Amino acid sequence: MTHSSAQPNTQIKFVRTQAEVPLTLPVIAYNEQGEALDKFVACERPLTVYLNWQPIVTLMTLGAKPESLTLGYLKNQGFVTDITLLESVIVDWEVNSAAVITKEITDDIAEKMSEKTVTSGCGQGTVYGSFLQGLDEIQLPTPSLKQSVIYSLLKNINAYNDTYKNAGAVHGCGICQNDQILAFVEDVGRHNAVDTLAGDMWMEQQSGGDKIFYTTGRLTSEMVIKVAKMGIPVLLSRSGVTQMGLELAQQLGITLIARAKGRHFLVYHGVENIEFDAK
Repeated sequence: MTHSSAQPNTQIKFVRTQAEVPLTLPVIAYNEQGEALDKFVACERPLTVYLNWQPIVTLMTLGAKPESLTLGYLKNQGFVTDITLLESVIVDWEVNSAAVITKEITDDIAEKMSEKTVTSGCGQGTVYGSFLQGLDEIQLPTPSLKQSVIYSLLKNINAYNDTYKNAGAVHGCGICQNDQILAFVEDVGRHNAVDTLAGDMWMEQQSGGDKIFYTTGRLTSEMVIKVAKMGIPVLLSRSGVTQMGLELAQQLGITLIARAKGRHFLVYHGVENIEFDAK
């Protein structure tokens, strides 16, 4: 499920579909007493991404906002960098494909794909050598965040997670400003959700300096890097942190808050940016 109330700064224009598919399907499940119950399961479908007719990856996805997911993935992996050169993003669920055409030179795709790393992402993720490019150039603003705002944001986030409440088996990610949720996306993998939001922000040319990124998933190195590339200085999760995720947050200047649920949270980096006004 996706929600968005964010106002775009400058909408980039190119040809794109707005392909939609059901996010859940009704099924019959039997409880421990052998009783039949009407339930829902989250959908999972393959989406093969093509860049200038060259296959890049097949993503397993819920199917919410596939155009944004495709662009966010290609941007975060370093396959495309100039959105003004995009010509089209066409998603066709009949053949489970997303075709991106750009005027940007893509002759180095094979070289970029030759260096890859299997990640700790949901399922068996892969990042390419170009994913790490440009990290030294990222400069994030220093945030200022109140403890009371964190509590209010965690309370407000409970109104989302529609697919999870209905069927489970998904992760959710959100772009927030203070305690308001500007956009929220769910997918079968947390990295699909963050890529979708990255694609939205890229198309709408939104800045991330005054935003908070919320996720239900753990804070790995890959998640920290993607949020840094979005220009967002605060990363908030209800799950835990990995050692490399923490090291990268320290390196990139991201305020890292984890195990956040109810009135509990742990600040792993950037505690000096938190005003504890609701002890």
